[in-house]
Amino acid sequence: MAAARTPSRGGARAAKVPQVSWREPRPAPIVLVAGPEEVCAERAIAGIRDYLRAEDPALEVSDVRADAYESGTLLALTSPSLFGEPRLVRVSGVERCTDDFLKEAVAYLEAPQEGATVVLRHTGASVRGKKLLDAIRAGTGGGIEIPCPAVKRESDRVDFAAGEFRAAGKRIAAPALRTLVSAFADDLTELAAACQQLIGDVDGDITPEVVQKYYGGRVEVSAFVVADTAIAGRYGEALVALRHALASGADPVPLVAAFAMKLRTMARVAGSREPSRALASRLGMKDWQVDRAKRDLAGWNERSLGLAIQATARADAEVKGASRDPVFALERMVTIIATRKPFGEPDSGR
Repeated sequence: MAAARTPSRGGARAAKVPQVSWREPRPAPIVLVAGPEEVCAERAIAGIRDYLRAEDPALEVSDVRADAYESGTLLALTSPSLFGEPRLVRVSGVERCTDDFLKEAVAYLEAPQEGATVVLRHTGASVRGKKLLDAIRAGTGGGIEIPCPAVKRESDRVDFAAGEFRAAGKRIAAPALRTLVSAFADDLTELAAACQQLIGDVDGDITPEVVQKYYGGRVEVSAFVVADTAIAGRYGEALVALRHALASGADPVPLVAAFAMKLRTMARVAGSREPSRALASRLGMKDWQVDRAKRDLAGWNERSLGLAIQATARADAEVKGASRDPVFALERMVTIIATRKPFGEPDSGR
């Protein structure tokens, strides 16, 4: 650990900066997390935080936006405190950084603060900050780079999903892993969410039967299509989507779970005017989850959202055995959510 956090003796003339996998992140005085794959970047940054916090629970964590930077902030946050607690400074938006940030960050590389870890997130969306990136990659500051390239190939998606289960200490059978990855071939974010749902919901090993129950025949995708359509208020389309999902073999329990997850996120985000990143940090969520929930909330109010949550809770109980007619329970839930009215109220089908 000490060797990873001590600047190399060669200073700016040191060998090329070490490349570290986002699956096995470690701290260093400077950590450059570079590349467009946001899910991988989030895993890497969270891993560094967990690593440091395991070493010392008194870790001080600070967040800085490079595109809204105030002069002197970096030095102030990295300077030793009275009691010498370790510091983690997470800097976002380096690809949009201000001139002040660029100047101070380049200067900081020459003398990183003892006990401080500075994580710089650069998506690669622009060449802004190139001078800083070049200096880090040349070895200035004794840092490391965690590349987060776009995950496009199936083999890369398999590696990603396997890493999710491995990090959680969960075992997943190879056929189950392949089925899961094939269900989310176009969206790494949704694949990550599916992995976390299985990790949270399933006791023991993840078998092909479990994955088939949740996602076989793209059932999980169908579940979210139904949920998205109903939440958007398209009642007729939502009922058609529900019946299609059921006819394709969708299990009612994951269908209700899809609604519950989306409504729960909407409720947590509702009413907040905070920027997505700040709100996500405060709620322990991802930026994309907050952005999606804000879009989903269009046309909803406190009363209709509460009604939808109650309807989903009732449907959840009924599809798990409290009712002899789970299909009716699902249709009632979809009706209430899509129309945003109590079930049976006149003109509810509009």
